[in-house]
Amino acid sequence: MAIPNAALQKLLQEVETQALLSQQKITQTQAELGAKRRDARLNHLTSNELKSLSKDTNVYEGVGKMFVAVPITTLNQRLTTESTTLNKDIADLEKKLHYQETTYKNSRSHIEKILQTGSRP
Repeated sequence: MAIPNAALQKLLQEVETQALLSQQKITQTQAELGAKRRDARLNHLTSNELKSLSKDTNVYEGVGKMFVAVPITTLNQRLTTESTTLNKDIADLEKKLHYQETTYKNSRSHIEKILQTGSRP
C-alpha cells in the first residue's frame, strides 16, 4: 500500500521539525551542562584551597559589592551543599542530554525511512 506524496511530505516536515527542535534542545542542554561543570570545578578548587588553610584564618565571602567575614566551617558546609546539588544537577542534565540525543537520532532515522519509502516507484 502506497502512501500519497502529500501525506509523505507532511510527515517528513513534522519529523524534520521534531529533529530541529531536538537539536536546539541538545545545544541548550550542553551549554547548561558546561556551566554546571564549571561551577562544580570552581567549588572543588575553592574547597581544596580552604582545606589547606588553618582553622583560625580569616575567610571572607562576597555579598554583593562587599565582603563579609565567615567562619571556615560555615563556608565548607555551604560548598559541600552546593557541590552535592551541582552533582545531582549534572547527572540530571546528562540524562536529559542522552534522551534528547536519542530523540534526534530516531528522528533522523525516520526521515531516512520516509525518504526511502517516497523514492520507491
